Amino acid sequence: MIDPANVVTFERPEGFRIVRSLGVARARATRPRNVLRATFRTIGAFIGITPLEFLTDAERARADAVAQLVERAERLGANGVVGLQFEALEALDGSTVVSAEGEAVVLEPAPRAGS
Repeated sequence: MIDPANVVTFERPEGFRIVRSLGVARARATRPRNVLRATFRTIGAFIGITPLEFLTDAERARADAVAQLVERAERLGANGVVGLQFEALEALDGSTVVSAEGEAVVLEPAPRAGS
């Protein structure tokens, strides 16, 4: 399993070096528009409560896209993903679409200074 700390938006996780690139991993997640959930989220925000189940559709789609991307990277033999990027949009039907992309890599601990 890929450690979530090794899924990063920058060049490499701190303390690691890239041994091999396995190519680009991509994923896309869609969340349908839910008017009822959006209404309750707005009411919750207005009265000062924001329970976990009121995450936005974009946040849920982002989490789904990252999970799919990590799964694809693992199938390639990766133990990390670097350069993670997202693109989000609202489709014509009101659904939220989030795409995630990153480079699947094999990482190993970087040599310590002075070693």
